[in-house]
Amino acid sequence: MVEVGLAFVCALVAWSATAALIARGIKSPGLRSAVWGASAAALAIALSAAFPGALLGFSGATFRTLQIGIGLLGPLLIAWGAVEYTAESPRARFGTRLVVTTLGVVPLVVLAMDRLRGSFDSSYPVMREHYDTIPAVSLGVVHGFALVALVACAIAVIRRLREAPRLSRHELSVLGLMAVAALLEIVVSRYGLGILGQLLMSGAIAALWVGALRAAAPPRERPNRRTRGRSRTGGGDRGDDRADVADDDEEDAVWGRRRRRDRGRDDYDDYDDYGEPDPGGAPAAAGAPAPRPQPLLGVITIYTLADGRADAFDEAAEEVVDEVARQEPDTLLFACHTVAGAPLQRIVYAIYRDELAVEEHEQQPHVLEFGRRSSSAVVATNVIELSLSGASATDNLASMLMSR
Repeated sequence: MVEVGLAFVCALVAWSATAALIARGIKSPGLRSAVWGASAAALAIALSAAFPGALLGFSGATFRTLQIGIGLLGPLLIAWGAVEYTAESPRARFGTRLVVTTLGVVPLVVLAMDRLRGSFDSSYPVMREHYDTIPAVSLGVVHGFALVALVACAIAVIRRLREAPRLSRHELSVLGLMAVAALLEIVVSRYGLGILGQLLMSGAIAALWVGALRAAAPPRERPNRRTRGRSRTGGGDRGDDRADVADDDEEDAVWGRRRRRDRGRDDYDDYDDYGEPDPGGAPAAAGAPAPRPQPLLGVITIYTLADGRADAFDEAAEEVVDEVARQEPDTLLFACHTVAGAPLQRIVYAIYRDELAVEEHEQQPHVLEFGRRSSSAVVATNVIELSLSGASATDNLASMLMSR
């Protein structure tokens, strides 16, 4: 009866986690969320088949369902979602999709059609006691691919630790949870383990659930300018408190420089934005040098969108444009354009008052949220940085922007 009760609880928890992940995916759609939600659904179906197996004894149908869910689709989809979560290269993501399609279809047919041997009882069945060589080898290839993909994702994130330490540590924690979930599914699929196997499946459900929720809630960290336009979710755990303090100090330094610049600007209230005497202000002191105006900075980001994802990108872009206009007075212009003749391209054009305005813009929550929401829709980006000074900006353009 203990095995029957555990089987029922596992199935119930698995379906609850699946419903939660699907709801999260509907709220924040993306391929990564859909893949991990499908992995949870496969796990829930497999554990639902294990409940009558624990109650009445396993059969060929319940054994196949269990193996397809926790031995094939569960680990395979977890690894695929990890690649979509961490890979920045479109080629890596596309190649992974091809491999996952092959490893999903061929072993699925083998596991569903190959003959079984041996007798069943009410315990989780051991894979090699009932499958012949070909199904066992097929599952071995899938398990090997899943583990290799997760390790490769972890290595890719570790290489970005210096670039974005907080985000990278958060990504590593998510990958760790996903690796635990995949490893537990593989172990139970291959060795059964009876009641212990049921407990391990509960751990796999929890790891998958928590990992997916953490991936959907990245922390606030200013991304490196070299990666602007590309979104990587992530965040920090307790791995290195000194790095967290350094990040906080860097952010405080940005705002400190802003305050010092604003105090300096107050000293020159008698001058307009171009260093010329302001007729409406007090007369400048004799011999006082006019301050040199800071050059405006411009950034052009060209996004190439995935087929069918333009509407999602446009919705996110519309919201971030409104938020920038309301909350960022030193972002003088921020607009998203479509491209005639190229329906899958968008151009975001921004002009900032100075370098500090750029840094402050990149720290804003609405900008980080735009990166997270648009990541699933963007295939590639190209960033062009401009310095608008001297002949690069006309008086009319500067006056229009500065009026904001």
